[in-house]
Amino acid sequence: MTIVQPTLWGDLDPGLEAQPAPGTPASTRRGVTTTAPAGRATHDTFTALRGHTERIVAHSSDRVAWLRARAMGITATDVARLASLHAVDAVVTEKRYGSRFSGNSFTEHGKEREPVIAAWVAATHGIQPSAHLFHASTNRAHLATPDGVGVDGSSRVVLAEIKTTGKAWRSIPRHYLRQIWWQQYVLGADRTLFVWERHDGFVPVADEPECRWVDRDDDQIRGLIQLADLVLDRLRGFRS
Repeated sequence: MTIVQPTLWGDLDPGLEAQPAPGTPASTRRGVTTTAPAGRATHDTFTALRGHTERIVAHSSDRVAWLRARAMGITATDVARLASLHAVDAVVTEKRYGSRFSGNSFTEHGKEREPVIAAWVAATHGIQPSAHLFHASTNRAHLATPDGVGVDGSSRVVLAEIKTTGKAWRSIPRHYLRQIWWQQYVLGADRTLFVWERHDGFVPVADEPECRWVDRDDDQIRGLIQLADLVLDRLRGFRS
């Protein structure tokens, strides 16, 4: 969901500077899967130092605080666009001046259907809807708002991300995978249930949405962190 963001980089809080990441080099787990992983991945560099509920920045019901907080950091929506170094300038420009995109019929359909799909996710997978904005344990400027947050039988955080589409996807679009991996990093999660509902002329084509589990990929996360920090460094440069 694209949001018109206020431009607050002139007031960037020095407290949002990155902190050293703890731990040892992370091991890697890659890919998209439809089955449960054999065991929990070790990712000491990126794992949550505190419970994710202690890192809530804002709730979407407080629109002003939520938009301000998003504008002061880099979100999963921003990171989804960071396919390469070439995308950094475009994200920097949008973060400085705001987006001209204010929504269309497709985004409105997504807003309308998301609560219905979220209820299905809660009923079938036990992942509850979430409208909280979280920050990462190692950098308060790294932000994410997953559509669903839950805990599995082993007390591990699991997430859900919900989309609507008019297309028949053979695989999850790459920009959505970047969004998912970023959310996993911020929340300290190992898995995300990616859920999508296809429609034809804004009428759902099936009684239930489709879904697929996406595993954490720390190699991809490292690359996204580097690109995200380039965006933040350039924005701080305009401030100084």
